Amino acid sequence: MKRILNLRNIGIIAHVDAGKTTVTERMLYYTGLIHKLGNVDDGNTVTDSDPQEAKRGITISSSAVSTKWQFDAKMYDINIIDTPGHVDFAIEVERSLRILDGAVAVFCAASGVQSQSESVWSQSDKYEVPKIGFINKMDRIGADFFKTVDQIEYTFGVQTLLLQIPIGSGDDFEGVIDLISRKALYWNKADSGRTWNETQIPEDYLNIVQVRRSRLLEQIAEQDDIFMQLYLEDKDFSQEAINEAIRRITLLRKAVPILCGSAFKNIGVQPLLNAVGLYLPSPLDLDAIEGFDPIQETVQIRKRLSTETRTAFVFKVLTDKYIGKLAMVRLYSGIIKPGDSFINSRTQQKERVSRIIRIQADKMIEMEQAEAGDICGLVGVKSVTTGDTLSELNSPFVLEAIQFPNPVISLAIEPKYRNDEKKFADALSKLASEDPSLHVKVDQQTGQTLFLGMGELHLEVRLETLRSQFGIEVNKGEPKVSYMEQLVKTVTHRELFKKQSGGDGQYADISFEIGPRDDNEEGLLFINNIKGGVIPREFIPNVEKGFQKAMVSGVLLGYPVKGMKVTLFDGGTHATDSHGYDFETAAEKGFKVAAMEAGIELLEPIMIAEIICPEEFLGKITGDVNRRRGIINSIEDSDNKQKVIAEVPLKETFGYISTVRTLTSGRGTVSLQMHAYKPVPANIAEGMIA
Repeated sequence: MKRILNLRNIGIIAHVDAGKTTVTERMLYYTGLIHKLGNVDDGNTVTDSDPQEAKRGITISSSAVSTKWQFDAKMYDINIIDTPGHVDFAIEVERSLRILDGAVAVFCAASGVQSQSESVWSQSDKYEVPKIGFINKMDRIGADFFKTVDQIEYTFGVQTLLLQIPIGSGDDFEGVIDLISRKALYWNKADSGRTWNETQIPEDYLNIVQVRRSRLLEQIAEQDDIFMQLYLEDKDFSQEAINEAIRRITLLRKAVPILCGSAFKNIGVQPLLNAVGLYLPSPLDLDAIEGFDPIQETVQIRKRLSTETRTAFVFKVLTDKYIGKLAMVRLYSGIIKPGDSFINSRTQQKERVSRIIRIQADKMIEMEQAEAGDICGLVGVKSVTTGDTLSELNSPFVLEAIQFPNPVISLAIEPKYRNDEKKFADALSKLASEDPSLHVKVDQQTGQTLFLGMGELHLEVRLETLRSQFGIEVNKGEPKVSYMEQLVKTVTHRELFKKQSGGDGQYADISFEIGPRDDNEEGLLFINNIKGGVIPREFIPNVEKGFQKAMVSGVLLGYPVKGMKVTLFDGGTHATDSHGYDFETAAEKGFKVAAMEAGIELLEPIMIAEIICPEEFLGKITGDVNRRRGIINSIEDSDNKQKVIAEVPLKETFGYISTVRTLTSGRGTVSLQMHAYKPVPANIAEGMIA
């Protein structure tokens, strides 16, 4: 029980280049797990161990590592997952946050809140993950701590609790002032920041510290009833009482504690580690997990205890050349030992665990057992995929699976050498099993193998993996956009399907209303309004299945329909000739006719482009955005540069990063994020259809 109380499962989340990996690296160094500092620019960090990550200087795959940190007479076990910041690899953030208990959101003090900052924050809110904020890179030119805090509050609609303020900024950044202890902290350069000095607050900071600390205590009192009693008694609060109140507020997600520093300059990381232990939850701080019993068909809960029935969730599947398939799991309850067996709630197959592995980035350490709260790898489980629940053999239990986004871009690929064809198929299968946002399919019309993903970089990285890891060279076509189709209006249609020429015939009669969804969601919204049993109950699922199948290929150019609403209100059957598959066929045929009556528009993926460039290149950038059918939403100052936020069709962004670099003489950057599907302009759609 004590071990679980002091266990922290946390993720490091941020926009690309905010310093996540450097923060993680410093955490591992100061906790004693590593004895030499690595840097992203040198390609020698622990969590970016993949050669492509070292080469590109970005995190591609979420990386798990476990360490220990002693503070205030407590030893904390900390499982850290360093997540990617690039939008093309957002699925790695999604599946990490699905199983984590807390998160450290890292922001660049110069760039502030950026587009992917919003995405990862939204993903963490989706899973109700408590967070602390770390404003990094206070040593950067243009760093502005208070401006970044204001952006966090405005963008995310949250209240922040400033626990520290910086001493200086940019080249003048020296250390931080702890508002709780009222001490100035300065780190020693001679030992790479392993030690620091606590001194009195500099005189020119005394007023701002008094104002900020008073405001902090007011905010805590406003959010926490227990602390409010102490506050009203007007006593001098102990640091322990303040920290306990901040912890309660953080766990309830009422506010976000904020710290600051410069991980690269080795300033401020130890207080961040302290904050992880003090304020972020242990598994026991969270509610019991809720799942579904597929046999009883009832909702059940399980406590997050080692004494509970075993329940594990598969959040990632890896293929290792030495040990084969490795399932990364979060063990929510119970204990696992080598030789134990589970039931896979999705396949109903028995899975036996041969080994349990603790992942330390690119290293693997054998474990004698795993307990509730642990994040570990299981060897021997052969038929699992991401999102599976593994539960006790006689006690099936299903946790909510992870929802993966649809790919937005595709490439036609083929092996360069005929001898690689079998190896090519096996390699693609392994890649797709490891990365659920990567799809592989064969075009029925051309016979080409299509590689579908979340962006150019995503596909580029996976193709490089084919070459480096599997030794397969490929030929590739031009990237293609994954469009969607959408019904324009609602119409009513009757479809009569019958084939009665002797023998066992076919007959199905359905009347339905079909049109776009009212809620703008994706997928099929099917409403059964059949009265009096004119269509037997057992045939209704066949009608729904028929519409679902029809949506996959649309009617205009064969792209899937984004979302539609179908209301089945009348129909008929034949006493002997009606079967379930007849109603499925009727729905498919009826859809194609009714969809043309309703009208179809073509939708294309629109990206949010965030372009940062020196002011002298602003005209070139805005002109280029306009040429790409882009819409500029805003232009603002950012770190002595100009930040352009624009909506640009995905089709117009191929090769965009290189173009921006060319237009700005290498001084501009761009990040792209999927925004929404919007109608293709009529003149362009007509050309595509023609």
